[in-house]
Amino acid sequence: MNTVNDLALNGASIDGGLYSWFTRQAQSAPHWLDDVVSFYATLGLGVFALLMVWGWWQARQARSAAAMATALAVPVAVVLAYVMNDVLKSVFTEVRPCQAIAHTVTLQPCPGVGDWSFPSNHSTIAAASAAALWVLDRRLGIIAAVLALFMAFSRVWVGAHYPHDVVVGLLVGTLVAIPATLAARRYAPPLVVRLQSGLLRPLLTATD
Repeated sequence: MNTVNDLALNGASIDGGLYSWFTRQAQSAPHWLDDVVSFYATLGLGVFALLMVWGWWQARQARSAAAMATALAVPVAVVLAYVMNDVLKSVFTEVRPCQAIAHTVTLQPCPGVGDWSFPSNHSTIAAASAAALWVLDRRLGIIAAVLALFMAFSRVWVGAHYPHDVVVGLLVGTLVAIPATLAARRYAPPLVVRLQSGLLRPLLTATD
């Protein structure tokens, strides 16, 4: 009978060589580049929160219940994607590459034991944000998609993840967020209309 441990991934056998190539490049890169990438790898998710606020503001100005329902669904879709990703982490229990590959030097401290690597939470959150924002507004979605790809790259560059961790994280975020946001756009507008008649009206639609 299989156990959770039987499903543990040996990430080094998948693309450990590519991971090591990235970490070597990071060690020889200009310090300013490493600083920028490291900063974004740590705090870059805040940019997606700002894009969500921007999307909400545009939906409010549009005075469209469908747009507002979609905008409000964006953070919900991100949370759903995060939860799904966390379940996958607990199932596959992949050890961080900086722990598994000897003599690895990384830009950021290696996460502790039990902080599983697969899939990447940062990449999942970034991709879910981008996918949900794309449903809301194509321009916002394109901006967020570029930033999500940079987030995935940054997590490998600083040594926190294997490349396959971030690729699957991007897929998980996208596959969860798009149907969740589309469902909200289709089914939630009547709820938004009801809420607009109450105390939440200033948050849900522009007032004259």
